[in-house]
Amino acid sequence: MGSLRMTLQTQLVLRALLEDPAKERYGLELCELAGLPSGTIYPILARLEHVGWVESTWEDPALHEGAGRPRRRFYRIAEDGAEHARDALARAYRGRKQPLPGWAARPINGGGVS
Repeated sequence: MGSLRMTLQTQLVLRALLEDPAKERYGLELCELAGLPSGTIYPILARLEHVGWVESTWEDPALHEGAGRPRRRFYRIAEDGAEHARDALARAYRGRKQPLPGWAARPINGGGVS
């Protein structure tokens, strides 16, 4: 298992996948759940698959041909990936809860620059 940068967009994709870890979801469904465009979702899914957090499979051709639509690729959080994703999301959340650095927390005297 590798690691990756935990951007806000990556966090949104992981949260969408973790809503129901056993469920396979196709890319446009994840776009809707995460509130992100496909041009953002697919590179993130590729990175998540590369580090082993996500697995993907292609839809049976008979299903999409019968429905008259393009073939879907389904993504699911990997068994080990769910644990890694939860840990990474927890670290990212804790990281945002850190106190402000001293220079940012000091009030400015009288509203002016000191």
